[in-house]
Amino acid sequence: MSQDFDVLIVGGGLVGAACALALGQGGLQVGLLESAPPPALPQDDSWDSRIYAVTPGNVAWLRGMGAWDTLEVARIAPIHRMEVWGDDGQSRLEFDAYESGAVELGVIAESRLMLDGLWRQLQACSQVKLLCPARPASLAIETAAAVLTLEDGRVLHTKLLVGADGAQSWVRRQAGIEPKFVHDYGQWGVVANFATEQPHGNIARQWFSRNGILAWLPLPDNRISIVWSTPEPHARELLALEAQVLCEAVAEAGGNALGELQLLTPAAGFPLKLQYNQSLIAPRLALVGDAAHRVHPLAGQGVNLGFRDAAALVETILAGRRHDPGDWLLLRRYERSRKADILSMQGVTDGLQRLFNNDLPGLGLLRNSGLAAVNRSGWLKKRLMTQAMI
Repeated sequence: MSQDFDVLIVGGGLVGAACALALGQGGLQVGLLESAPPPALPQDDSWDSRIYAVTPGNVAWLRGMGAWDTLEVARIAPIHRMEVWGDDGQSRLEFDAYESGAVELGVIAESRLMLDGLWRQLQACSQVKLLCPARPASLAIETAAAVLTLEDGRVLHTKLLVGADGAQSWVRRQAGIEPKFVHDYGQWGVVANFATEQPHGNIARQWFSRNGILAWLPLPDNRISIVWSTPEPHARELLALEAQVLCEAVAEAGGNALGELQLLTPAAGFPLKLQYNQSLIAPRLALVGDAAHRVHPLAGQGVNLGFRDAAALVETILAGRRHDPGDWLLLRRYERSRKADILSMQGVTDGLQRLFNNDLPGLGLLRNSGLAAVNRSGWLKKRLMTQAMI
């Protein structure tokens, strides 16, 4: 059996699902291939340990597709303020939504809730065919189409194949797109959710220290989600701690800013890497999200970069509607539109990670004084806020 699509997307996570929905709502015939549907939302009030800080720009994009307003208001939390502390315990950088003339700097939402909202909209979109469960077996690129054969024998023809299948992308490997460089930070990101003794005030807090970078993100009511980017040995120690001891360690690392903590979700960890690909495109093929790049999570921009990839690809294809979606000039236009944003974010996150994980003499004074100097510079601080909110 053979099926034809304008665009076929491999990977039904947040970025792939959003890309499929936007293209389908734009009138294209879209296929979305995923090995398993999202799990059903739990019936209790448990919290997902995978939390994202979504920028106002991406919130607006998701809302425009009808995928954001399906989220339960009681499960999301706005960020009104952000405080970043240097490793001297005194230098700090503060961002305030009021100063930027915005309602919020970002919104904290659970991964599974956003994915559920996107899939609900996908199921209601007649232009999108959900191929799930299904797995790809082989790929052939022809002059007029990409031909994807599935493990069950089905053959899919598409004018454009989009790889949204994560950091270990099958599509990227099949296309022969090699990473230009990969840097293993030797760190893990440790994530968990906590109840707090004191209100967080919708403030996102981040500390740089010798044990890495600790971020506290506000959840609804007196709850926070943390991401502790720390050397692997320390990460393994944290993951092995009993709940109460972990609470005490996280509270102490954050200067007990919110009083005592109570663990809500078991801690989990994942390795941190930087990856830059030599290209985002190949004939009849484009990459988005983690398939296209990986960044350090210290700025919480991984999924936001992925959403901007998807939005840029959709905009490019729909603007060139009279053309073949897989036209090489359109793909080149997409790639050029994304390079600066990706390189900028990778440069900033990698630079900060290296700066605050370095014991060279005099560097500590330089980085902390620099943090304080940026905080005093109204123009530069506003520029950084504007860029981070896109």
